[in-house]
Amino acid sequence: MLKNPEQREQYIHRIFIFGILIKGIDGLLEILGSIALLFSDRLSAWIKVMIHGELLEDPHDLMANYLQHHFSLFSVHSVLFGFLYLFSHGIIKILLVIGLLRNKLFAYLSALFIFMLFVVYQLYCYAYSHASYLILLTILDVIVIALTWHEYRIRLGKK
Repeated sequence: MLKNPEQREQYIHRIFIFGILIKGIDGLLEILGSIALLFSDRLSAWIKVMIHGELLEDPHDLMANYLQHHFSLFSVHSVLFGFLYLFSHGIIKILLVIGLLRNKLFAYLSALFIFMLFVVYQLYCYAYSHASYLILLTILDVIVIALTWHEYRIRLGKK
């Protein structure tokens, strides 16, 4: 497949760039999600208006009850926490991606440390929620960590 070490390193570098671009997109989506969360009270009120008639007609309507239950769970504090959490995660990821794309050495060590913290936190959350998407995010983070470590060693001339 890859005949010489230079081709292999170019291939690994492309995978690294792809991985950090995915992290950047994830960061952008977290920022957009955090902003959308600020409007969740309006969304919740709009959904209540939309399903009110359906619940009067059929109080056992599965979808209407599901929507009513899940959109009434947002408190001011949970919205604020969700906003701060998602927004800060997104900003951190985007700043790290920019630093990595610009080959800034501090960005490599920072990314390694922060992505490892993300892995620990995601595993902690998984222990309580058993949400399969957390395992997928963790696998992506572990791959990006390994690729970042590889790229960092190359930048230092240790490979």
